[in-house]
Amino acid sequence: MLNHRLKIKALLADERTGYETTVMGWVRTFRNNQFIALNDGSTNNNLQVVVNQGLLDETQLKRITPGASLKVTGEVVESLGKGQKVELKAKALEIFGDCDGEKYPLQLKNRPSLEYLREIAHLRFRTNTFGAVFRVRHSLAFAIHQFFNEKGFVYLHTPVITASDAEGAGEMFRVTTLPFDKPPRNEDGSIDFKEDFFGKSTNLTVSGQLEGELGAMAFSEIYTFGPTFRAENSNTTRHLAEFWMIEPEMAFHDIEDNMNLAEEFIKYIIRYAMEHNREDLEFLAQRLADEEKSLPQDKRSELGLIEKLEFVVNNAFERITYTEAVNILRESPAYKKKKFQYDVTWGIDLQSEHERYLVEKHFKKPVIVTGYPAAIKAFYMRMNDDGKTVAAMDILAPGIGEIVGGSQREERLERLEARMKEMHIPVEDMSWYLDTRRFGTVPHAGFGLGFERMVQFVTGMTNIRDVIPFARTPKNCEF
Repeated sequence: MLNHRLKIKALLADERTGYETTVMGWVRTFRNNQFIALNDGSTNNNLQVVVNQGLLDETQLKRITPGASLKVTGEVVESLGKGQKVELKAKALEIFGDCDGEKYPLQLKNRPSLEYLREIAHLRFRTNTFGAVFRVRHSLAFAIHQFFNEKGFVYLHTPVITASDAEGAGEMFRVTTLPFDKPPRNEDGSIDFKEDFFGKSTNLTVSGQLEGELGAMAFSEIYTFGPTFRAENSNTTRHLAEFWMIEPEMAFHDIEDNMNLAEEFIKYIIRYAMEHNREDLEFLAQRLADEEKSLPQDKRSELGLIEKLEFVVNNAFERITYTEAVNILRESPAYKKKKFQYDVTWGIDLQSEHERYLVEKHFKKPVIVTGYPAAIKAFYMRMNDDGKTVAAMDILAPGIGEIVGGSQREERLERLEARMKEMHIPVEDMSWYLDTRRFGTVPHAGFGLGFERMVQFVTGMTNIRDVIPFARTPKNCEF
């Protein structure tokens, strides 16, 4: 059996000596033809493998280069070197795969930039930074499932291909098997989708929410966790064309219940990562601190990464209304000194600069904003008694801006139909959705959390393209 091995993370954590084991991994460095720093991806820490003289011939020694893969069997002994308690004294060494040191782009002496690593994204997992980021991403994903499972939610797989636009935004990727050069057309010149695979116009999903509501009307509480797609031509550090969303939907919940669950959820998954990925987070915290040394003092984070995460999990989120948020912004020194790029008036959709001011400068903590103007929100959000605002809530996080968007859903059939007609959403085509209001409607709510933005927040990475394995952005679809 090939894979009879001990992972390096487990070996280093054990600290026992005097036993024989086998490890496998990739060479990080090889010094003095004797000391190999071996890493298998289970931790950023390398295992020092000691190769005594005579174990390998000259040809084999030359093949041990950074990036080469090895299988090593030997005895775990106490290390005399600094920074490590144990090391492996090799008794047998097998080279699985060679690596040309002249061509391999990940040399320690080069210290490649994040921008360069995006160009070789197929190799960037092998670096310490991305090893830490994606181990944290894994833990956050696991914690999401654990959180909802403990609360009795049903994990619902909603479709990737849909015929609806949940957000009404229209920024969708079309799915079709029709020929691009000569698609069949109706008499008026429009494309005849009856000839298409599904017999109608379809697209990649922008949200699993509407289908999620169907599940909530039977199971009471469900959640989705899957990819969503937006054909938005945004080349920013906050946007992706393909990203992952967590979208719980809960029957018998109002907006207050929704806010409480979202806050508890965020704190739970951050706490999980802090408990299970402390080593990775400490590495990322130091990386962020080093990165910020080159920034002006007013651009640096007031708290270190670990301190920021501890502050979030140990303190209640601030809760304000949209109207209060607008008033705070209009009274702010930044607004009076005309430092905002976008104006602030009641009725605007708050921009990232406004959101970040609220959380980073004014409150200095995550903020939940509620009661947005109906005109800037989706058709399914419940109208408040004032007739102007809806029971919506956004959670704003330091360094990111909006990280969660949600609402109490409009459960009143007549109100929902009127709102859909007002926003030119075809009521007839959404009959399946309206059936949830016709047959046993209940107050219900839900929210969506952009997973990559959450990973950004926890890891301190400043570009969203660095927290997803294979970024999909305008003019970029590699692999």
